[in-house]
This record gives sequence, structure tokens and C-alpha cells, in this order.
Amino acid sequence: MFVWTVNDIAPSVGTPIADQTSTDGDAISLAVGGNFSDDDTLTLSIGHPIIGIDHFVFVVAIGLLLAIKPRAILIPVAFVLATLAGTGIHLLSLDLPAAELFISASVLISGIILAMKDSPNSIAIATLAAIAGLFHGYAYGEAIVGAEMTPLVAYLLGFALIQLAIALVACQVGRFAIKKVTNEPALLLRFAGFTICGAGAAFLSSVIVG
Repeated sequence: MFVWTVNDIAPSVGTPIADQTSTDGDAISLAVGGNFSDDDTLTLSIGHPIIGIDHFVFVVAIGLLLAIKPRAILIPVAFVLATLAGTGIHLLSLDLPAAELFISASVLISGIILAMKDSPNSIAIATLAAIAGLFHGYAYGEAIVGAEMTPLVAYLLGFALIQLAIALVACQVGRFAIKKVTNEPALLLRFAGFTICGAGAAFLSSVIVG
């Protein structure tokens, strides 16, 4: 996963994963390292889809699809609900193999769909988004291993809300761009799809090559 961690910003605060606990249960051991309060947990959950470049690009792609597809609200909703399920899978210590591979592939596929002149219908895309969401959510789960219930709920709420917010902002930007282009209005978003394809290919190559 392509992510800048707290350890990258301030190495002195880094500590091993799941080794830290607090006496009052208010702290949480996170994959980025260190002890965090409930407020810190919510902040991390809000930042995660932005800090993780692959996650961010995929959510933006979902938002752009929302701008051009009828009844496409199903797409971000299906994705967000599936991320919650994927996080639950991780917390239950169940394994989703090759999660990073599927995450990178999902970015590439979302770009391809956005770039297509005749893309699948909203229900088909929502189904694909839900499948991708399981793997994205599974990756999110790394950040809350060993969490107490209160920070866990804060984390889940935070990353669900921020993903919907990013998708809706991308949707509005996409619709604004379409209105500004009078000739071939959908062409601009197709170019965005090609750009996302390039990003997805780069992510996928990095995962495969290691």
C-alpha cells in the first residue's frame, strides 16, 4: 500500500505494531506506530484514504463515475459498506490473500471503466466496487489491530465518512468539468480515466516487482 506513515514524518514516535496499550483503554495501537487517543484514532481514519495514494485514487475514480452514471450513488455506498466488511474480516483474523495486488488492480480497472466510451451499468460497477472494497477495507484493518471498542468505532466512522466525502467532492468536480466542456463533455472524464489507468498500472507494477 502506498502510504506515508507517522514514522516517516516523526520517527521518534514510532513503536512496534500492537505492542502498545494504555492503562485506561483509551489508547490504540496502530499500524503506523505509537499510542493514540480516541481523537487521534478518528483523525487517522479520516486521513487514511488521503494518505494512502492508491486508496485515494480509487475513491476519486468512484466519484467521477458517480458524475456520469445514472443511479450511481450505489457505487460509493457499495464500496464504503464493503470496506467496513473487509475491515471486519481483518479484525476476525481471517485472511484475504494478495490484498495489495487486488487493491492496485482495482485502481487500474476503475480507470479503464472511466475511460470506456460505453461503460458497464451502475449495478455492475457497484458490484465491482464492493469486491474492491473488501480488499481496501482489509488493508484499512491493519491500522486498528488491537483496538478497544470506542476507538474502533471512531475509526470505522471516520474512514466511512471521509471516503463518501472524497467521492462526492470528486463527483461535483466532474460534473462541473462536464458543464464547462460543450463539445464532447464526457471526453474530459475519459482522459481522467486514462490518467487513473496509468496510476493503477504503476501501483500494480510496484506490487508485482516488489
